[in-house]
Amino acid sequence: MELIIRGDKIKVTKAMKDYIEEKIGKLDKYLENSDNVTAHIIVKVKGHEQTIEITIPLKSFILRSEETQDDFYAAVDKTIDKLERQVRKNKTRLMTKHEKASFDFNFDSIKATKEEKEQSKVVKRKSIEVKPMNSEEAILQMELLGHQFFMYKDSETMEPAVVYKRKDGNYGILESE
Repeated sequence: MELIIRGDKIKVTKAMKDYIEEKIGKLDKYLENSDNVTAHIIVKVKGHEQTIEITIPLKSFILRSEETQDDFYAAVDKTIDKLERQVRKNKTRLMTKHEKASFDFNFDSIKATKEEKEQSKVVKRKSIEVKPMNSEEAILQMELLGHQFFMYKDSETMEPAVVYKRKDGNYGILESE
C-alpha cells in the first residue's frame, strides 16, 4: 500500500512515519491488491491534541476514519481499529456487493461476528429537494465513511436522496419529490 503522509501544523518525523506504516500494514490482509491502493494520512495538532485522519479510496468505496487523542500513538491505534471494524462490520454487505461488482477486498481473513446477523432496515422515508446508486450502496458508503447521513442519486428514479442513521440503529431515507 502506498502511503501519503502529511502533517498539518506538525512536522511528521521518521519515527511517526514508521509507526503509521507498521500499523496500517494490518489492513493489508483485507485488501487483495494492496500494492494498487493509496492511503492518505493527515496528522494534525491542535493544542495538546493529536488528530489522525486516514482515507483509503478503493474502486467502489472509500474507507475513512479520524481520531483525536492526547497521544499520537493512541490516535493511530484507534484510527486503524476503526477502519478494521468498518470492514468487519460491513462484511456481509460488502460480500453481497462483491458478487455484483468486483473490488479489492479479501474476505477470507474476516471472521463472522454477531453484528453481521443483525440487519438494519429502512424504517422511515421523507421527501426533500436535492450520485447514482441504490439505497443499500448508499448505506454501505455511509457506514464505511462513519457518517450519520449520506446524499446520493437513486439509480432507479435518478432523483436525489439522503440516507441517514436513526438513533434506534435503523436507517431512514429522504427522497425528493
